[in-house]
Amino acid sequence: MTIQSRRNVGIFAHVDAGKTTTTEHMLYTSGVIRSLGSVDRGTTQTDNLEVERQRGISVRSATTSIVWQDVYINLVDTPGHVDFLSEVERSLRVMDGAILIVSAAEGIQSQTETIWQALKQLGIPTLIYVNKMDRIGVDVMNIMKQIQHLITPFAVPLNVPQGEGEQFTEINSLFTNLTEISRFGMSNQSVMESVIEQDEQLMLRYLDGEVIPEHEILSKFQDLSQKAQLFPICFGASERSIGVTELLNAIVQYLPAAAGDDEAELAGVIFKIERDKTMGRTSFVRLYNGKLRNRDSVHNITQNVQEKITQIRKLDGRKFVDIGQISSGDIAAVYGLSQSNIGDILGSSHGVPPSPSMAVPLLTVQVHEQDPTRYPALVEALQELTDEDPLLDLQWYPEERELHLKVMGAIQLEILTSLLASRFGLHIIFDQPSVIYKETPSQRGEGYIAYTMPKPCWAILRFTIEPLPRGSGLIYSSQVRSDDLLLRYQNEVERRIPEVLQQGLQGWEVTDLKITLTEGQHHVWHTHPLDFVVATPMGIMNGLDHTGTTLLEPMLHFRITTPEDYSGKILSDLVHMRADFEAPSVLQGRFMVEGVVPVASSLEYPIKLRSMTGGKGIMVCSFAGYKECPEDTTISRTRRGVNPLESSKYILSVRNALSQL
Repeated sequence: MTIQSRRNVGIFAHVDAGKTTTTEHMLYTSGVIRSLGSVDRGTTQTDNLEVERQRGISVRSATTSIVWQDVYINLVDTPGHVDFLSEVERSLRVMDGAILIVSAAEGIQSQTETIWQALKQLGIPTLIYVNKMDRIGVDVMNIMKQIQHLITPFAVPLNVPQGEGEQFTEINSLFTNLTEISRFGMSNQSVMESVIEQDEQLMLRYLDGEVIPEHEILSKFQDLSQKAQLFPICFGASERSIGVTELLNAIVQYLPAAAGDDEAELAGVIFKIERDKTMGRTSFVRLYNGKLRNRDSVHNITQNVQEKITQIRKLDGRKFVDIGQISSGDIAAVYGLSQSNIGDILGSSHGVPPSPSMAVPLLTVQVHEQDPTRYPALVEALQELTDEDPLLDLQWYPEERELHLKVMGAIQLEILTSLLASRFGLHIIFDQPSVIYKETPSQRGEGYIAYTMPKPCWAILRFTIEPLPRGSGLIYSSQVRSDDLLLRYQNEVERRIPEVLQQGLQGWEVTDLKITLTEGQHHVWHTHPLDFVVATPMGIMNGLDHTGTTLLEPMLHFRITTPEDYSGKILSDLVHMRADFEAPSVLQGRFMVEGVVPVASSLEYPIKLRSMTGGKGIMVCSFAGYKECPEDTTISRTRRGVNPLESSKYILSVRNALSQL
């Protein structure tokens, strides 16, 4: 099988859009499995974890493969719930094409828009699959308007449904059909014109009155789709196997083949890590160039380590099989990479796309084992889970015997509780989650440190610190000549700054700032290589003490839809939550309002909304960035370790710590 006959396709959707069911029917239709599993019964192929089978939701991305029309397709089924957006983020990086599933019953959700923006940013060719066409209340015209308005105006239907809701029975192709079809504002002619409009030469011929052959238009549609300039829409009801065959055909015809060169320098990325009961640590690798074979030695350029491949396997139906090697453009499970982490690049970074940034944990929580004697086992288990999901960002404070995690929401906490019990036999308790605030400099200022006592030491640093717009992160630069401060010392300063900024004046991470090293000096005789490890935090904190810091709080973009009767109470609640929202709308008796709201004031509101509306109200949210808190807000976090502003105590504590290394 040649490289041109391979597709790497991610399946993305909002929660309950039917993503796992669609994947299951694709496996069945292609002959990979002989009987259909059920999400409700916990018997699907891609829900492998016990907690996934129990809860009926996907928690981790799952990789499987099929062959369709002699094309080898790697499928990655991703979670739909916003609490597991980090899994979606990592999968996006390694996909050549995507299927974005939209529920015809629920319409476009906030999660759908979030994923679409990432697909658009990365330029990933995408099929839009409108599932659950047989559900009560489906309105095809409305869902098409939503796709055009909220997703992309360049979405073009490949087929058209026969009926909607309970009257939905089948789909008909808008191409290669001898009879003219026109339903729900979609027709053979309108689709062909949509394609012609995207090509100047075709448009000129069309305007001259030439009849463009259908096969030429179809070929152009495929070309534009593979270049992410047009986005085919397919319809179906996966649970009834309607539209699944057509979706598989569309993958082959409208999504691009994996690119790569087997003879080029090795280039790959680790996008997922799992623990296998028999094989141990499993690294899922997407290879962009070169080849990997069993017993190969590979250079991890991110960690700057050399590791040896012990085995390469692929999921074939229900089991992994040893394939011995992986070629460019392919995805496989690789063993032996014990020092590598998620996101690490193997070989060369050439051709490896950047990782999108979608998932931002907004809550921090302390975790306890009910049996204190099992504390070491809990530490080990959480380190393993953080290895598999780095955004958990385990903070372990051995002296206080405290363990803290960063999480996305309440559902993730429930899943972690179940996972720790079923996989590790641990019974844990979470404290009440607290919101993760941040700090930013209030004004421009300068930080200075002359670390020359007690001898022997010598490190002089001067920084300017400036606030930046929201979302800028940290920008660092140096204006110091290497004659004044050796490059190895300057590199040490740069390495230390992100660590220092983890705790600002109020104990929170400092962000959205520009730091410039404007002065630096070392001494030929007195400077020790570690002096700048000590001096940098003192200089930065001195600067923040001069600028002051402003507290930032995380915001959510929300969309609330409820029966119209509850509109007044909801608008009143939004005002009390300090929400900023647009003018509400009412459509067919459903009230809808969108806006942004602080995480801190809206944590429990989805539960309250469901209770107030008897389950008829829905609130969907996505991260909307950080914003300045009201001026009277004072929320600090306990500092860990000695504050660098207390220079004498800090120097003593750091010197003691360094002497024990």
